[in-house]
Amino acid sequence: RLDLGPAYRLEDGRGIYGRGIWAPCIRYHNGMFYIFSNVNGAGLQVFRSKSIYGPWERNQLPGRHDLSVLFDDDGKVYIISSARNPYPIEELAPDLKSFVPNSRRMMDAPGMGEGHHLYKINGKYYDISAIPGATTDQMVARADSIDGPWRVERMVQGESLGVTTVAPARATPGDRGLTLHQGGMVDTPSGERWSVIMSDHGSAGRMVALVPITWDDDFPIIGLPGNLRKAPNTWIKPNTGCTQDPKPAFIHDDNFDSGKLNPHWQWNHVPDDAKWSITEKPGVLRLHSLPANDFYSARNSICQRPPGPESIMTVELDTSGMVAGDTAGLALLSSPYAWIGVVKSAESTTLQMLDNTGSGGGRRGAPAGPAKPPTISPVNPPKHLWLRVACNFDTDRAIFRWSADGKGFTSLGDPFTMTFQLATFQGVRPSLFHYHTSGRPGGYVDFDNYTVEEPRARGIEREIPLGKTITLASGADDSFLAADTQNNALVNVAADPNKPAPQKAKFRVIDLGLGRVALKAANGKVLSVADAESVVLKDLAGARCGNAESFQWVNLMRGDTMLMSLTNHRYLATTPNKTGPVTVTATGPQPARKSGEEFKWKAVE
Repeated sequence: RLDLGPAYRLEDGRGIYGRGIWAPCIRYHNGMFYIFSNVNGAGLQVFRSKSIYGPWERNQLPGRHDLSVLFDDDGKVYIISSARNPYPIEELAPDLKSFVPNSRRMMDAPGMGEGHHLYKINGKYYDISAIPGATTDQMVARADSIDGPWRVERMVQGESLGVTTVAPARATPGDRGLTLHQGGMVDTPSGERWSVIMSDHGSAGRMVALVPITWDDDFPIIGLPGNLRKAPNTWIKPNTGCTQDPKPAFIHDDNFDSGKLNPHWQWNHVPDDAKWSITEKPGVLRLHSLPANDFYSARNSICQRPPGPESIMTVELDTSGMVAGDTAGLALLSSPYAWIGVVKSAESTTLQMLDNTGSGGGRRGAPAGPAKPPTISPVNPPKHLWLRVACNFDTDRAIFRWSADGKGFTSLGDPFTMTFQLATFQGVRPSLFHYHTSGRPGGYVDFDNYTVEEPRARGIEREIPLGKTITLASGADDSFLAADTQNNALVNVAADPNKPAPQKAKFRVIDLGLGRVALKAANGKVLSVADAESVVLKDLAGARCGNAESFQWVNLMRGDTMLMSLTNHRYLATTPNKTGPVTVTATGPQPARKSGEEFKWKAVE
């Protein structure tokens, strides 16, 4: 826990929304784990532990923005920070409790940005950072000495993985998407290097991607040979030297029967441990209300990060312990926020849905306006009820519902528009809460059986149609990929809505393993890349498929498919609104899906 005063506990009308832990740097050195993180207004925090599970010792240093730490092989410890060139590089004392006097030097590396990742690889120093702003391309600087000179290259450029800057339902042709940025590097025992990197995904918040690195002129560049600075949406996994059965990264459900909280829960600010319990009544989470003016100032709210692209959160409540002045329920923590819950006054008990939109906040702190009045259910709520919120992160819409029996659910209020914003600097967080406004001691509510459904746990990804005969229609203009047997080439032909796909537009999908396929035309020839980018029809005469005939099948999250050639790691693409030869020149998916490299497949045999 990071408890540095009343604001960290939501006390005295203060809070640390949008502050707290920023850009942590995690290191392991000589049997010790370290976490370095700048905390706005509180300086640089240094945590250390012999076990990743703790306990952690903490010391504090003067603040350093977006820092990275390097334990060099000569025993020195370097720290780089700042978001503007030139960048200070300083030495930390061996105990990491002070800066070495007069050790500050300036790294002159024009073109670098913020969010540093400092490494030493094969005797050379590397710093990775991202350009702030709309493009957020990532840069890498290299030097033979920590004192420079530094040479800068672009590490990844304009790579959105096809994710839109707005909800997919509102994608526009000129949308460049939300690009990968502020990533670091990891290596495997086999010597591979990969980048763990993030991008914004609307109201779901920031998502992490794992993408391969290719070395080019002693620079680590994201991407694959022939398509550098572009990340593949699908690729073979890292060679880690070990195998394990697939399992969910997080278990979201919690019935509170274990006697301890699911570690996926997060407290909104530091909790008052005397006012919550999972042992006071075994098998439930009991939240005693604490004084607050509204949900945003409510202490002891507990939340989770929801899975995308769609998730449905449901929780069971027993409100028989509530007293007048109490409000309890299920919320979406963001700015603006929204909740559905039970409100108890001296006169009545009501079920309400509150949409906080209009009260300020938003992406850049929009000015406050009239808050929406709550929607009040005409039905008096039972003391035992279920609350639910369904979040669709493709459309950034959420719908609140309730039930008296846990089976039939009724909507309450209008759909809530979710946002990613800088007030909390997070995606939305489903939250369980209980607070009171009476000024007198409050009651308690028991929460039970919190569940998270994922209707599209794999997006709307489709299985690879191995062994099937399919057609592939371009997302740009619905034209079909087709075998031009006269010219022995792959082309696209216009679709006739009144006729079925022609025979030449049918291809059999041959399984080559690792998600790679060959496409066999009706005449028995397979697609083969020739002359770097053109695609011809080739008779293998019994020979095996090589890289020229191999395509990595790439599923996108909205049901689209791309085909990456193993010759140059680029994608099959048509020319939008024009028939003719198909090439392997596309560098990756575009948010609007209208550039000719995304296809919809349909099984025809």
